[in-house]
Amino acid sequence: MTKFDEATQAIRIDEGVYDVCLDPGYSIGGPLNGGYLMAVLLRAAVDASPHAHPVSTAVQFLRAPRPGPAKVVVEPLKAGGTAAFARVRLVQDDVAQLESLVTTATLTDAEPIYADKSVIGMPDIAECSKLPDPKPESGMTLNAQLEMRFDPPTIGWLHGRPTGRPEARAYFRMAEPQDPDPFVLALAVDALPPVVFSAGQRGWAPTVDLTWHLRALPAPGWLTLLGSGRLVADGWFDEEVEVWDSAGRLVAQSRQLARVGRG
Repeated sequence: MTKFDEATQAIRIDEGVYDVCLDPGYSIGGPLNGGYLMAVLLRAAVDASPHAHPVSTAVQFLRAPRPGPAKVVVEPLKAGGTAAFARVRLVQDDVAQLESLVTTATLTDAEPIYADKSVIGMPDIAECSKLPDPKPESGMTLNAQLEMRFDPPTIGWLHGRPTGRPEARAYFRMAEPQDPDPFVLALAVDALPPVVFSAGQRGWAPTVDLTWHLRALPAPGWLTLLGSGRLVADGWFDEEVEVWDSAGRLVAQSRQLARVGRG
């Protein structure tokens, strides 16, 4: 079991009820990363399901839970031979923090009937850049759990040179050696800096709701994250992320609605 597996562990204590302990190592300056929180939810959802894989997850981030003890409550809605549906909540101090609908199924390694190969080209990893290590007082503990290498233009905002477009692109893997799985993908779809940074906005940009789809089981190795947005307006922005594996397959897709950075 890796540190990430331990940090997302859900222990069943009753029918549909799981104890979890939210790990402070996945903080982004205070709040816990949304992808990490989704991975915690999905551990419980999959354990309670007759199917092995979370193929669709829609989450509303009602509050920002703090590190420490919490519960995940899984309410089955329907289960069939192809898919199962459940309402899944993260609860802390008897208050719902996240609400989600999760669809589980069992994926195979079947060859796709059609696969769009028009992926945006990325430079070699050796030509990509790391973000600077955060200052200890920043509370940015998430960075220590990940290795990311960014397409340089998409982090030009660090030096006052944003591209003017909402975008972010990077290679991704866990800092501790671990083959990517659906729970790692839940973290990956929310691991990029907000794409709105590249459009010239800064500050904490809280996710309001996020939906992601698991499209295939990823091959070992680096993942490629391609993030973009379509509209920044009236204090809101959207962010879409595609995740491609080392075999060149699309393995996850997400879309979220978030607030423009503040603070």
